[in-house]
Amino acid sequence: MEQKRILVIDDERDLCDILLFNLRAAGYQAEAAYSAEEALQLIAGSDLLLLDVMMPGMSGFELARRLKEEEQTRHLPIIFLTAKDTEDDTLQGFSLGADDYVTKPFSVREVMARVKAVLSRSITTDALPKEGDLRFEGLAINAANKTACIDGEPIALTRTEYDLLHLLLSHRGQVFSRQQLLDSVWPQDVIVTERTVDVNITRLRKKLDRYAACLVSRTGYGYTFEGKSK
Repeated sequence: MEQKRILVIDDERDLCDILLFNLRAAGYQAEAAYSAEEALQLIAGSDLLLLDVMMPGMSGFELARRLKEEEQTRHLPIIFLTAKDTEDDTLQGFSLGADDYVTKPFSVREVMARVKAVLSRSITTDALPKEGDLRFEGLAINAANKTACIDGEPIALTRTEYDLLHLLLSHRGQVFSRQQLLDSVWPQDVIVTERTVDVNITRLRKKLDRYAACLVSRTGYGYTFEGKSK
């Protein structure tokens, strides 16, 4: 199996050294960047980012936002490593498309377990059988390259947003509870709240333009995709 490349982005050099040592010992390729600006020069070819939030200059949140806006990097998995541990901070991280959020101080074993879980999810998703396009009127999903478009115009979706849309569109009319969506879209080892689903659905609706109304909330039950475009 191809060796996965992980980029650690943190201004704490001692912490980077510890993570690099353990990642390499586990068989990963690992490099460090000590600022978001430096990371922009090293991201190409990475399979996962371990990203600190509070750094001099550009913050980790801002870097994540930029990456999720770019076609080449929007599907790149991100695990935030940060001392910002309020619920709002965590939800902001997930709203930016993070795959996991680990608060400092943390154990290296915990980080390694999260890395393995996120990479395993990425491998599993990429290995799913390709079933061609899913389509509803002008909204289309290409399962082969994991992209979505409206009337032929690409939509900039994060991995989580894409997985949510794919699941709901491929099961039109079926209501999924928030817990079912968490179990289906988020890695099992990631601890997130049901409110995280609401945050991602809200963000996805904003990107679906006239198809936003198709993502219907069933009070007390969950979400479904219905044919109610505007």
